Amino acid sequence: MAEPEGRPVLTGLAALAGVGLVVGLVLGGAALAVTQVLGLDGETSSGQASSAESIYLPRPSETEGDDGPAITLAPGEDEPSEEPSESEASDDSISLSAGQTEVSPMENIDLTGVYPGGEGAILQVERLADGAWTEFPVTASVGNETFTTYVQTGQLGPNKFRVRDTDTGEVSNAVSVTVR
Repeated sequence: MAEPEGRPVLTGLAALAGVGLVVGLVLGGAALAVTQVLGLDGETSSGQASSAESIYLPRPSETEGDDGPAITLAPGEDEPSEEPSESEASDDSISLSAGQTEVSPMENIDLTGVYPGGEGAILQVERLADGAWTEFPVTASVGNETFTTYVQTGQLGPNKFRVRDTDTGEVSNAVSVTVR
């Protein structure tokens, strides 16, 4: 007995849809089984958190004997006379240190420091040129009472840098880096 040849495309599409349905059901069942085996089924036990629960964070409180960030900074080099001496410097002063003491022209000079009580302050980097402090086109912002930035210069010889709080005008100690 011969089959009718009237609708081969429609027959093929129906067969394709049937195979797709069977494959989808098999894969869906396998995925459901895997999620239950792995414990990803949405049920929680006493040791698991649900999506409605969140992590417990205690309220922040002052610690005893906290004198600021526990960071040791390198002492500053010779400072110009308009800056406070170490005996005049208060605990709220800006401390600056350089990551390098000698660099090649246009090599990064890492500047880091601590500014107690200066949270959110913007610090302008300045360089000593011809006996006067001039703004360098770099700023740093204070977060967690610390700051970090870098500068690059092609000015050969010793270069002195400091940072100045753009709001209060308070300045840090100067650091010296030699460009060779």
